[in-house]
Amino acid sequence: MKRPWNIVDHPVYSLATYSTNSFNMNICTYVTAVSMKPKLYTVSIYKGTKTLSNILNSDIAILQLLSLKQINLVKILGKKSGHTFNKSDYLIKKNLLSTWQNKIVLKETAALLQLNKINSLVSGDHTTFLFEVIKYKVQQTDPILMFQDLVDAQIIL
Repeated sequence: MKRPWNIVDHPVYSLATYSTNSFNMNICTYVTAVSMKPKLYTVSIYKGTKTLSNILNSDIAILQLLSLKQINLVKILGKKSGHTFNKSDYLIKKNLLSTWQNKIVLKETAALLQLNKINSLVSGDHTTFLFEVIKYKVQQTDPILMFQDLVDAQIIL
């Protein structure tokens, strides 16, 4: 039996966060648009992660809506810690990166959203951030990666 929060299928995102000389990317499914004008999103980030460390020290992040063909990135971006595994080296070696708005992003995402941090709230084992969308770009309309795709591929149980 599914849990109530897993009944609804959610898009899968990667949040790119930046520090002075590096970047990190994770997997996010706790993402919700919460306002039309201005366009606001909430993104919840797991405690103790490099992504959380980066965003606590920066106001800008790039929310990347993943395409279905990026499903294999979930094992790297979501199952490995940026504290112990150099995700940027892996992504560079595999030639999976591009730039947008002078920030490093993934190639072949469905969409990119430049976010500006407004506020945060510690929320159990996550910290929830409120962001304003500064700029966005739709790159393709191929099927996007959904939570159920991760279940079907047995990436998550």
